[in-house]
Amino acid sequence: MIYFDNAATTFPKPESVRRAVNQAIVNYGANPGRSGHKLAMKSSEIIYRCRSKAASFFGDDNPADVIFTLNCTHSINIVLKGLLSEGDHVVVSDLEHNAVMRPLQALKNKKNVSYTTANVSDKSDEETLNNFRDALQENTKLVVCTHVSNVWGIKLPVERITAMCHQYGIYVLIDAAQSAGLLDINSKQNKYDFVCTAGHKGLYGPMGTGLLITPHHNLLDTFMEGGTGSGSEFFEQPAEPPDKFESGTPNLIGIAGLSAGFDFLNAVGIKQIELHEMRLLTALYDRLSYNKKIILYTERPTSGKCGGVISFNVKNIDSETAAEYLNQNYSVAVRAGLHCSPLAHKHFGTEEVGAVRIAPSYFNTMKEIDLLARALTQI
Repeated sequence: MIYFDNAATTFPKPESVRRAVNQAIVNYGANPGRSGHKLAMKSSEIIYRCRSKAASFFGDDNPADVIFTLNCTHSINIVLKGLLSEGDHVVVSDLEHNAVMRPLQALKNKKNVSYTTANVSDKSDEETLNNFRDALQENTKLVVCTHVSNVWGIKLPVERITAMCHQYGIYVLIDAAQSAGLLDINSKQNKYDFVCTAGHKGLYGPMGTGLLITPHHNLLDTFMEGGTGSGSEFFEQPAEPPDKFESGTPNLIGIAGLSAGFDFLNAVGIKQIELHEMRLLTALYDRLSYNKKIILYTERPTSGKCGGVISFNVKNIDSETAAEYLNQNYSVAVRAGLHCSPLAHKHFGTEEVGAVRIAPSYFNTMKEIDLLARALTQI
């Protein structure tokens, strides 16, 4: 199997990640923070070590600003449902994933929270910034924008959007599901209010891991309450992070693997990973651009200006049919359809047909790109 579905989840995982997961199961299976014996203490140490690595990786000097979640969707829900109140207004980009749009729609129905969609220009950051500014209202409390589109790889100017919003006293949530581990994200330097991401994508951790990085824990109501191993004599939820948002037994096995994922990224270097993926994507883009039966929607990938995906269609063939052809005849795994992001497909008018998405990782090769390009000429 040649795997090009890394925007959904990276596979394979680094050997070090697999080893860390196995060690956690075999050697450190006790419940962290719940007991004083050696195994429980070792489990707590593993979690704190990962928390510290995550804080450093995202440019935050306080490990308590790092909240472990199940996935990026979980992180986004904590912010949206913990921050927004009756009558608040939100601005989102027109490339947002349903991880943003569905909880916002639920808040619209339940709390009269409104939202406005700002158009993203794939040619001008200045135009994108102006569109976000024009969408702001007097009651705008939050701006939510994906760092990199999961469908088109378009990179938004999140640094400039954040700076502009802060001039108006508006908070910003960055969905970094497609950029973490590929692009530099310095939360403190850029003063991002909320960074939400998945552990199982570009961070090369296991499924069931996610992160919320924020210094603004005091602004958020709790998403759920329960046992934390701290302050157990009180019925009230602890007010301080990370316990405020981490009720119940944590995913020790996944967090151990995620910790090894950070080690892998630091050893290889995210710049090297990005350059490797860009070489693969530009080679594929160039091959596809000569094929008159392939429809390309975005410009040629450029390092630092886009994420690690290319989406396209084959003329007169449904995207899911094309993906199935690649799977059945060439054992190539790609993603087709709407990618849980109908807004992004409306951006390029593909909401009826979807698109075929190619997303390489550090472990893909140029030989695999060549095979994919040859396979597409056979459709």
